[in-house]
Amino acid sequence: MIRINLLPHREERRRARRQQFYALLGMVMLLSGLIIVVVYSVIAGYIAAQDARNDFLKKEIAVLDKEIDQIKRLKEQIDALMERKRIIESLQRDRAEAVRLLSELAKQMPEGVYLRSLRQEGQRISLVGFAQSSARVSTLMRNIEASPWLEKPQLLEIKAATVDKRRLNEFSMNASIKRTAAAPGGQK
Repeated sequence: MIRINLLPHREERRRARRQQFYALLGMVMLLSGLIIVVVYSVIAGYIAAQDARNDFLKKEIAVLDKEIDQIKRLKEQIDALMERKRIIESLQRDRAEAVRLLSELAKQMPEGVYLRSLRQEGQRISLVGFAQSSARVSTLMRNIEASPWLEKPQLLEIKAATVDKRRLNEFSMNASIKRTAAAPGGQK
């Protein structure tokens, strides 16, 4: 007997292929979804690691900024202390200056010259006085120029004056005090 297959074998093959196609499509979709999830999680991990590094760097930058501020404050304090030290050294150096100035003026003052006033402003001194003659004022100027502590005498004015019925010359003069250079370390 002849066997005839009355079943729709072509339909069955198409259905089997369709099922294979849908199964394959499902597996591809599942695999691509899995790949997307893995790639997303890897990228998210990289982003999280970079965010953690950025946060760490921000914290370290904040710490360094605080240290920089402290360093700036310390530098300001050091500068203020150095300025105080310079002032103290200047005062220490100049503390005997008035005594030295008066002593030097007494040594350099020629006979017949009398001071009426003496004023010091910084390194500049102003002398006002009387002299028996203008030659004595010239001698005073030469003595000041030769002095180890005084320099640059400058005659401002000389004029005739009568004091206690005596004819004298009244003079005004400026001079400078020589400053000794301070040795390194504040030693002389």
